[in-house]
This record gives sequence, C-alpha cells and structure tokens, in this order.
Amino acid sequence: MTINPLPFRATTAQACDWLAQQSGTAWNLARLIECGVTPYVWLDYDAAYPELFGDANGGYPAPIFLESDTAWLAAGGDEVRITITKDVHKIVTQLKPPGFRRELAALRFLKKDLERLARQLERDANPAHVIIAPAQESGAGIHRDQVLAAFAGLVRIDLAQALAAGGGIFGDDGARVKASTRKGKNNIVWNPVTLALGLNDVHRVPLSHLKRAFQTHDFLHEWAGEWDQSLALLGN
Repeated sequence: MTINPLPFRATTAQACDWLAQQSGTAWNLARLIECGVTPYVWLDYDAAYPELFGDANGGYPAPIFLESDTAWLAAGGDEVRITITKDVHKIVTQLKPPGFRRELAALRFLKKDLERLARQLERDANPAHVIIAPAQESGAGIHRDQVLAAFAGLVRIDLAQALAAGGGIFGDDGARVKASTRKGKNNIVWNPVTLALGLNDVHRVPLSHLKRAFQTHDFLHEWAGEWDQSLALLGN
C-alpha cells in the first residue's frame, strides 16, 4: 500500500488519512484532539493585535490549546474558536472577547506532531518491559511561563497568582524544585510531574488532560518518562 506523503502543515483530512494508513484505524478531528495533537490556524496580520505578530507582518501559525477551545472542536463545533493562543514569540496571550473565529477548513496539524503521535501509537501497541527506577528529586524543572502554557488552561484557579504567592502551590515547597528557590524568585522552577499530580489530586484535573499536556508541549517531552512511571506507580 502506498502511504500518501504528509505535508508540513496538514489539513484535518490529510492528518486523519495519514494516521489511518499508519495505524489501520479510523481517525477524525475529535480523536486527534483527544490524543493531544495541537491544531493550528494561520493568522494573517491584524492591526488590532500588533503585539501578537511582532515582526511577522505577514502572519504566523497560531496554536489552539485552551481546553474549552479544543473541547468545542472535539464536540463537533461548526467553527474554530480561539480565546487564548501564543504570539509569534510563543508567549501565551489572552485575546479580547470574543477572540478569533475561523472556518473548520482553516485547521492545520504539524507534521512533527503527527509523526510523534504515530511513534507513540506504535510504542503503545508494542509495549516494552518497563523498569521503574527509584524516584529522586530532579535538579531541573520548568519556568513560570512554561507552567502557565502547559497547565493554566486546565484549572479554574488563577495559576499565575498561585505561582506568585509562593508555597509551591501545594504547601511547603510543593512542586517547586528546592534548589531553585535559593537562587531568587525569578529563577524558581517547578517539577512538572509533581505539579501535574498535585493538580489532579487537589484540583481534580483529569489525568487524561494532563497526559495530553505532556504529549503536546515540546518542553515537557523530557519529562514524559517520569510522568509515565508515576502513573504506573499509581496503577494508571
């Protein structure tokens, strides 16, 4: 069977057809979103949002990652609704209500994200024997902007305010990496695995949504193994 080439930015139909050929199962927009693939739309320059575009006066591909925006698509919404996205410099930006609206045909999926999903599906279909290593504190973590990009859209609290208030979100040092707290407020980093588990336990964020965050954000990929180990220890 000849597998159709995958464009750099694939339409929904192209993405679903390619994954169907890879996996032998049917795909649709809802399943793409459920598996954590981030949809994008191309935004032409808008003079009402100069800070969003920076020097990209021709436009740029904007991600759709807020849970309510992606849930709308997965539920069969008849248009694309974007209320929060990232600017051209990948900084999370709140749009003025009602946000942007686009046709469903404008949705695009990145080739690298689809290929990563295909590899994950293959690993899931052929699981290797996993040796769970003893847990130990990591010396590294993710910064405030990365925490907000990955998790702010999943909780009802003001996560930015909670981070600024200290206390590690969950009391004492919580998800903060202890070594980083001695380097000054601006250098504090958080262990995303500890943070995600806390968000599930304290704020009832579904594990499926947190799993999607680890699959979606490039800066969380190095933590995916530790996340999977933690879920295995919890029996999930």
